[in-house]
Amino acid sequence: MSKILIIEDEAAIRRVLVKILSEESDTYQVEEAEDGLSGIEKIKNDDFDLVLCDIKMPKMDGVEVLEAVKKIKPETPMVMISGHGDLDTAVNTMRLGAFDYISKPPDLNRLLNTVRNALDRKELVVENKLLKKKVGKNFQMIGESKPISNIKAIIEKVAPTDARVLITGPNGTGKELVAHWLHQKSERSKGPMIEVNCAAIPSELIESELFGHVKGAFTSANKDRAGKFEAANGGTIFLDEIGDMSLSAQAKVLRALQESRIQRVGSDKDIKVNVRVVAATNKDLKKEIEEGKFREDLYHRLAVILIQVPALNDRRDDIPLLIDYFSDKIAGEQGTVKKAFSDKAVKLLQDYDWTGNIRELRNVVERLIILGGTEVSESDVKMFASK
Repeated sequence: MSKILIIEDEAAIRRVLVKILSEESDTYQVEEAEDGLSGIEKIKNDDFDLVLCDIKMPKMDGVEVLEAVKKIKPETPMVMISGHGDLDTAVNTMRLGAFDYISKPPDLNRLLNTVRNALDRKELVVENKLLKKKVGKNFQMIGESKPISNIKAIIEKVAPTDARVLITGPNGTGKELVAHWLHQKSERSKGPMIEVNCAAIPSELIESELFGHVKGAFTSANKDRAGKFEAANGGTIFLDEIGDMSLSAQAKVLRALQESRIQRVGSDKDIKVNVRVVAATNKDLKKEIEEGKFREDLYHRLAVILIQVPALNDRRDDIPLLIDYFSDKIAGEQGTVKKAFSDKAVKLLQDYDWTGNIRELRNVVERLIILGGTEVSESDVKMFASK
């Protein structure tokens, strides 16, 4: 159920809005408030997925309500209702953080499209908020080797800027960790961090996933849908495995970077976005450019800052720290006592050929903890590590 609050001092308009929304979908649970003060009280005491708020009201006008909501429930989308004389004010509310505005009397299609888009955005923001709660624990960069120390130093310098970053390195090295650190240490850390795995999305759907679509744009597009760029507005979008993106999608990403605007699939309307782009790939993009598989102009737009994440075999000094970190983490996940690794066991793991990098090390540590003795020994490593 989507909970919608209508704050409007004119009872007739409230009734019309309630009727329109209730008839549009039985998943809309609509509540009313007759002025700004009572609306704020409802918002304080309950979580709404969307608030429709009139601008001119007694006691507390819509601008004051918007400013208050942005302080107490900043993730709640606000759509302002403007009379003819309120248009300049309505436009100004967009600068203050309103999702959109609609004019009186409301056009039915415009109203319903705005409501659907706002609810889509709220859903993405909530999903991202849940993800960010996990980020602090799940995305830590462990290591003190020279390559990792260099990466941390680059992040400290680059994160506070809006410079685009291209992260390269083999699979399993932790490129996504670098992206999350860049976001967490940036001025955008309070905004969303939206991750898109370009390799996991079919080429025919990647443009819709990134830029959204309008109803009827293709066979299964039964409603308007916001894309990942809109969801990342005010924050960071992480385009993982960008080397696998189709050339047509690359062209649209290039336009988004050049103009800070996107178009939903099936629409010619420009939507302005304020997004920092961080990309990653395990491919040699210069080789991909030579073969005509990647746009050179997009490469130069993305690679303002290049960060090369080393293979685990190139940072073996970090392996004892990583073993200790994974042992502690796995014990917490399984509710067991943390197992120690003998010095000889650690040395064997340092000498191992880690073709799967950190991802493989994590799996091996978990296997040794489950199958090994009370302390993971050299013989345990010889028996279980290569399986």
